This record gives sequence, C-alpha cells and structure tokens, in this order.
Amino acid sequence: MTDRDSPVSEEELHAYVDGQLPADRREAVATWLAENPEQAALVAAWRAQAEGIRTRYGAVADEPVPERFNLDRLMRESAGAPANRRSWAAMAAAAAVAAFMLGGGVGWMARGASAAGPAAAAAVSGFDAFANEALEAHKLYVVEVRHPVEVPGEERAHMTAWLSKRLGYQQRIPDLSSIGLKLVGGRLLPSAAGAAAFYMYEGASGERFTIYCSKAEGPETALRFKSGDKVAAFYWADDKVAYAVSGPDDRARLEKVSKAIYDQIELPGAKKL
Repeated sequence: MTDRDSPVSEEELHAYVDGQLPADRREAVATWLAENPEQAALVAAWRAQAEGIRTRYGAVADEPVPERFNLDRLMRESAGAPANRRSWAAMAAAAAVAAFMLGGGVGWMARGASAAGPAAAAAVSGFDAFANEALEAHKLYVVEVRHPVEVPGEERAHMTAWLSKRLGYQQRIPDLSSIGLKLVGGRLLPSAAGAAAFYMYEGASGERFTIYCSKAEGPETALRFKSGDKVAAFYWADDKVAYAVSGPDDRARLEKVSKAIYDQIELPGAKKL
C-alpha cells in the first residue's frame, strides 16, 4: 500500500489543518475528505477556528512579552499565596500566554484535548458552554430598563442570603464603587449546573457589567477571555465555583473590572457579604 492509499488518521487531519502534510498526502487527504462529508465539516470548523485566532492574535504573536506578563516575576509575587488560590496577575499571564500559543498549531492542540480522553474534552466544552450561558444572560438583561434584576442593589443583605441558600454556597457580592460602578441588583437564573447567581453593575455613562456564577462541574480552570457580538467575558473556575464577568467588548476596561471582582471574591480575606 502506498502513502497515497494509506488510511487517513486523526493526526493527519490536524496536520492538514496546520499545513504540515507532505504534498502527496495533502492530495490524498483532500480526496478522502471529499468522500467523507462529516469529517470534511469537522476539518472546516477547525480551519475556521484557526483562521479566527490567527486574525485576532497574529499581529501580537511576534511582539515581545510585556513585562507585566513576565512569568518568573509573577510566580515570585504569588509564591506566598496559598496553593489553592491564584493571584489575578498569574491568571492573567496564563491567559495571555495561552492567547500567544493559540496563534498556531490549533489542530494539534485540539488533538491533544481529544487524546486526553472524553472526560477532559467534556470538561473543556462544558466550561465554554458556561461562558456562553453567561454572555447570553448578559445580552438578555443589560438592555432591560424596568426589570433588569429581581432584587435591587439596595437589598444587598436579603439578596446575599437568598442566593446563598439557593446556590448552596456563600455569595460574595463585590463593592465596585471604587471603579465607578454601582450595584443594580441580582437575580437567580437556571444553568447547566442547576442554578446561577447573576449580578449587574452600572457606570455613570450607562455601561453595564455582570457577574454570572454557578457551581463548577469540572476542575479548576485558568482565566480565559471570550468575545463576540460586541460583548466579551473573562471567566475562570476556582474552589468548585465558576465565574464569568461580562461587559462591552473593551478588553482593557473589562480586565480592570474583572480584577476588582476577583480581588474581592477569590483572594484570602475576601469579605463575605
């Protein structure tokens, strides 16, 4: 059997997406995909994802890593924190490094996720689904004028007790007045994990940011960023709880808001309201 006639493997499909196949195998794989429309659709989705990532991050891939993302320094700064708590800086650095790495080799990384087994792949897709839930809730309620929340911000104590009881763990509702955001209020929402708490904040110019949190079904997950349709979110999972902070698609502004929220929710000594 010649190389042209040998079966097409999953590794070859990822190499095909990444442009790393020899010329004779590229032709063979293309012919095989023409005869297997389901696999062709999967490869097309991988290729579209790779193109989107390269378009968004390709320009920064060759830039020097900013000093604020120097991993050695960040690790030294967070060395004194408890093992089960990560500093916002360390998480942001991990997110930035992941963005740089995603500029190429998307097919291979997708293979790595599937090779780790169905459970690992399900955890990844489940966490992405959580981010989508958060963004959909954000888009649905930030446009509301009369009924954006169930419980107004003035009833913080009642809202904290109610949502803590419904979700089964202590809620911490950050005070963001120091960065110009007022608590509008909150509500209870359904989620894949059973229930989610949803909090809304508003700035002086009317911009709104939301926090969406629920029990995490998978392991702890480093900080991630997702954007689309004029909105974006930073999201992570820690201590069996997943959080998503959503707002306008302005990464610098959203990162500032997310950091302020993370500092109050996640770090040791955070005030329980």
